[in-house]
Amino acid sequence: MTAIPRLKPYAGPAVLSYGFRPFFLLGSIWAGLEVLAWLPMFYGELSVATAFSPRDWHVHELMFGYVSAVVAGFLLTAIPNWTGRLPLQGKPLLILILAWLAGRCAVTFSASIGWIGAAALDCSFLILMALAVAREIVVGKNWRNLKIVALLSLLGVANIAFHLEAHFKDIALCSTRLAIAVVMMLIMVIGGRIIPSFTRNWLTRQPSGRLPAPFGRFDESCIFVSACSLALWVAVPDGLPTAAMMIAVAAFNFVRLCRWAGDRTVPDRLVLVLHVGYFFVPAGFLLNGLAAVDVVGSSAGIHAWTVGAIGVMTLAVMSRASLGHTGRELVASPMLQGIYAAATIAALARVCAALHPQWSDMLLPVAALAWAVAFLGFAALYAPLLLLPKGRKIPATK
Repeated sequence: MTAIPRLKPYAGPAVLSYGFRPFFLLGSIWAGLEVLAWLPMFYGELSVATAFSPRDWHVHELMFGYVSAVVAGFLLTAIPNWTGRLPLQGKPLLILILAWLAGRCAVTFSASIGWIGAAALDCSFLILMALAVAREIVVGKNWRNLKIVALLSLLGVANIAFHLEAHFKDIALCSTRLAIAVVMMLIMVIGGRIIPSFTRNWLTRQPSGRLPAPFGRFDESCIFVSACSLALWVAVPDGLPTAAMMIAVAAFNFVRLCRWAGDRTVPDRLVLVLHVGYFFVPAGFLLNGLAAVDVVGSSAGIHAWTVGAIGVMTLAVMSRASLGHTGRELVASPMLQGIYAAATIAALARVCAALHPQWSDMLLPVAALAWAVAFLGFAALYAPLLLLPKGRKIPATK
């Protein structure tokens, strides 16, 4: 029997042969550059021609610039495995790339082109992505993954709301929380699949011992109460009910993480980093719960999620997927381990800066520099691998 080809015959640039290649590379470059620009903007030493306030530009380009690129790269790579269909390549993929790039330019120069035009260009990317993902899942009859389409569509709604809120209210607060909540749900849903799976695959090759608990009712309950807690936080970020629910959900997610046997994965940094990244999910719930009753500042929990959970988890997923889908050995090189360490340092420094504002002048530059080192380091390390055809030997990634 002849095997079904996993890729269409394609003679164009390798970077357009699979969705993870352009989006992981562009997203990581943008993540590093955006934060390097943000710190001078925060101190009033740099301005860009955007209609957004400096805070809103920073938040938007993290959540809808960087994160949307990584989500696109991941989904365009994972969906062919979920559905058995061939991946998006060539011109259709190029259209999505150009839509993403147009959004970055439109938002950054929105003071010149007008906020409506900028919003239209920027929001088109997530709309196109949701349509592409929905088509593949429906045609492939992969009904259980329709919830991913719903979350992706909700992220697109959050982006539209962000533009409206930033224009009419001068600062986007509710839409920021909605975007963060959607991405946390994506991490909890997708992370709940890949973390125990990759952990089990590695542990079964080690001496006998505890294995990750299989997905079951506890996981379903954890995701459900997490979604309810996030919905409450989006609508009412302050108050005792929000605090109580967020802290309870923090405990649920911490127990869920402990059930995945991450303590046994220390020798394999490529697996361990997934557990480290997920740790910031319950940490964020706990800190946001405490912030709801003014025990800590709201920035601490938000940055535990955005810098910690999002930053570390996306680097972990991008590096592993890039190695696996280009035929490289699944090993974290010393340079890659340094990238993971830099991202973790960035998260800890940024959360500590929020918890101890008197240290912020020292810790904010540390967080920004460590973040830039992590993401620009990833781009430099993985660019040859992502730009060259599969099978070409890249010594730097070994």
